[in-house]
Amino acid sequence: MFVRFLKLAGLCLLMLAVAALSSTQVQAHGGLALAEDMCRLTIGPYNMHFTGYQPDNSRNKEFCEDIPSTGRTIVVLDYMDDALRPLTTEVRVIKDTGSEKDIQAITVLHLPPKVYPNGTVNFEYNFSQPGKYVGLVTVGGPQELISRFPFSVGQGATWTPPSYMIYGFGGAAIVVAIIFFALRSRRNTSDSTA
Repeated sequence: MFVRFLKLAGLCLLMLAVAALSSTQVQAHGGLALAEDMCRLTIGPYNMHFTGYQPDNSRNKEFCEDIPSTGRTIVVLDYMDDALRPLTTEVRVIKDTGSEKDIQAITVLHLPPKVYPNGTVNFEYNFSQPGKYVGLVTVGGPQELISRFPFSVGQGATWTPPSYMIYGFGGAAIVVAIIFFALRSRRNTSDSTA
């Protein structure tokens, strides 16, 4: 009976792990999120479609958030809202130092505010060093709106489990341990009385 219980408990933990890992929840990078098979950059009430390419490294394969490797990178921002066309758009890429106090010193790319009546902003930059960066897209108008999205370059995908998974697995392990020792104690007690 005890062995059967342990098998059942192990199966339950395995099912919990599979369910947690196959979650369809998308983790957003600041104002950048994957929605409906496209990368959407949210700036206040407006949206832009974000597409990145590294033609020298991965030909025409697109990326959405983190840049897979160093090298020449092309980014295209397409307006999804026509209301953006008469407004100025400014793009800045900075090194993620934890402070934006001296933004000029940490800026690696800057496109000054400009109206893009065709609805497309594109730029090219050669990321020579891997690291962490922040993209800032500012839309002017009566009220200035800023979208801030952190990303990494050439650092590979690192997955950190969400805190609910860590607490869930820890709680499940504690419950299994309590049941294990309770059943073991009960079995030892019944063996000594026999």
